[in-house]
Amino acid sequence: MARLFEIPHDCPLIGHVAFGLIDRGTNLIQIRPTSLCNLSCIFCSVDAGPNSRNRQTEYIVHLDHLIHEFRIAIREKELSRVHAYIDAAGDPITYRHLVELVQELSNIEEVETICLETHGFGLSYHLIDELEAAGLTRVNLSIDALDEDLARYISGTPAYDVKKIAEIAEYIAKSTEIDILIAPVWLPGVNDREIEKIIRFALKIGAGKRVPPLGIQKYIAHKYGRKPKGVREVSWKRFYVYLKRLEEKYKVRLILDPVRDFNIVKCKPIPLRFKLNEKTTARIIGPGWLKGQWLAVSRGRVITVIPPGRQEAPVGYEVKVKIVRNKDNIYIGVLD
Repeated sequence: MARLFEIPHDCPLIGHVAFGLIDRGTNLIQIRPTSLCNLSCIFCSVDAGPNSRNRQTEYIVHLDHLIHEFRIAIREKELSRVHAYIDAAGDPITYRHLVELVQELSNIEEVETICLETHGFGLSYHLIDELEAAGLTRVNLSIDALDEDLARYISGTPAYDVKKIAEIAEYIAKSTEIDILIAPVWLPGVNDREIEKIIRFALKIGAGKRVPPLGIQKYIAHKYGRKPKGVREVSWKRFYVYLKRLEEKYKVRLILDPVRDFNIVKCKPIPLRFKLNEKTTARIIGPGWLKGQWLAVSRGRVITVIPPGRQEAPVGYEVKVKIVRNKDNIYIGVLD
């Protein structure tokens, strides 16, 4: 079992992929309040949930800490309008202060939209009502199969009830305030027939009042993710040919464009604090996300430190680190 680590208030929230804020140089900022997940999806790119084999730590961030750092990020990016995108290296539905998070985000003048990405396990009519009242504008709901047995298999969770989640999806679609986009992952050879059923379902319930109704995702095999038996990753070319065929069959746009469909545009990024191969002194503050990692801070950023071997994190110690990854202000370092 992974340990739960509450991020201290003096810890930066930029630098890690599993918690905090992620800026990819657009007017959308990802908000990751927790890394917890109740599902163990067979294709999960981040090995989330109870069946995780690689994680040693799950993270949770205090609400006021998230909001404070989010406001700073808006100022650093010099944004007058921003899309707040609540997601997780898990599922944000597990965050106990989710409604309050949406409410606090909606109180920020620059926030234009607030989107929640989820597989829906744990959603209820009452929670949707609360999120609507708090100011949520869209749910990106991942439904990977409508067949109940197949849905449970893909989710890796016997308790997963896709029928209930589909009913809640229809409830959201009837909302005047919250839009819904259905976002299945295509697993070639596993849910091919289900994808077309999901398209028909999304169109039937009236998904996509202000954005496209569907966002079909390509399965991508990741180093630390789960790789379903018998599923082979297809090329991007084949993926788009597949989407084009479905577009023509169902007369719905499936090849999406960030600018046209979501008004996501490039803008000033939060400046990098470290160059590749740069050396720095970092203070260890806790256990790393995956086995054999440490969590450290330096120059107002979080750094994942990978030591030789699988040593216990020497919390409080300062170590010399060489930065080997800095894309999107997500930092990985090795001991120098």
